[in-house]
Amino acid sequence: MNHSPAIAATRAWLQTIIIGYSLCPFAKRELERNSIRYYEETDTDIEQCLLNLIAECARLDNDDSIATTLLIYRHGFAAFDGYLDFLDLAESLLLAQGYEGVYQIASFHPDYCFAGAEPDDPANYTNRSPYPMLHLLRESSIDFAVSSYPDVEGIPQRNIGLTRQLGLEKMQALLAACHQHE
Repeated sequence: MNHSPAIAATRAWLQTIIIGYSLCPFAKRELERNSIRYYEETDTDIEQCLLNLIAECARLDNDDSIATTLLIYRHGFAAFDGYLDFLDLAESLLLAQGYEGVYQIASFHPDYCFAGAEPDDPANYTNRSPYPMLHLLRESSIDFAVSSYPDVEGIPQRNIGLTRQLGLEKMQALLAACHQHE
């Protein structure tokens, strides 16, 4: 496995924030099964990043041992607006390549801000990560997880409440600590 600084920070984020605070109740199982692929995208060219996204879809097509892939953009998409533009392109490409209903993208960024939210709202930390990232998930895994979890619809509201209860300073400190693993 690649042990780059970006992957180390991402693993720390996953373990301490996402799993540690149960922001995603399904992540721990995949971490324990070692079925999460971490891929650091070194290219900053949008077209190449999109081609590499489709290559990751093909990898998932051919390797059932990978449940999900975290595509980490250490050097690209630092501006949140530019990241959102890239996300739109990525989602359109998945659709155009026939991957609708096969894979889904979840989005994470260090400056993630939900529409209508203030930038300093701790709730934004449910989607803030050490680096810009696309989380490529198998729809079949989502379907299985949803069917086995009692209150999937309540997860986002629970996470918003939790991050607001923890507060902005705590969330900032938790995310900053992930970079110490680099």
